[in-house]
Amino acid sequence: MTNGEHAITAADLDWDSAAATFDDEPDHGLRDPEVRQAWASRLRSWLPERASDVLDLGCGTGSLSLLAAEQGHRVTGVDRSPAMVDLARAKLAGRDAVFLVGDAAMPPVGEERFDVVLVRHVLWALPDPGRVLRHWRGLLRPGGRFVLVEGVWDTVAGAVPAGIPVDRLTGLLAPLAGQVRVEHLSDDEALWGRPVADERYAVVATA
Repeated sequence: MTNGEHAITAADLDWDSAAATFDDEPDHGLRDPEVRQAWASRLRSWLPERASDVLDLGCGTGSLSLLAAEQGHRVTGVDRSPAMVDLARAKLAGRDAVFLVGDAAMPPVGEERFDVVLVRHVLWALPDPGRVLRHWRGLLRPGGRFVLVEGVWDTVAGAVPAGIPVDRLTGLLAPLAGQVRVEHLSDDEALWGRPVADERYAVVATA
């Protein structure tokens, strides 16, 4: 990076202010039936077939949490934004889900352990992702899995890219997981509600 530029972190962003309009993005609110179905299908292929305990870190307004709950999983969501958590609680009212205000890097779950750590577009914004992944690994039960949806955005000429390249993420996961599978998502327009030109992908890694 050049002088004066710095890596974006979660602390740089005011998520409480963003909460009211967060779901307006097609892949955030999943209000379009085609977009919603696209994410539901992907999530079904990433999560265990049996009912499992899913930890959704940086859960935002709970859109992926809702899909996981609809597929029979028990969900614990964590987000640093109280406004986001309030919206997630309302969205999943009456379902087998709990939402906590806290830091996704160090979620306030005590000794509880999970079958899945689910994270979408969060790891890139956290300082020291390798340390964060090691901590998350300790939250998984034996045989548990990471489901990490990430990418690299703003790759236009002259811009400083934001995100985490897939090779870097798989390298960080290599000492923590026995099996790592990558799915490239950029070409699946239904997931985003529009064509995208940047790098978007999912990594499913079994601990």
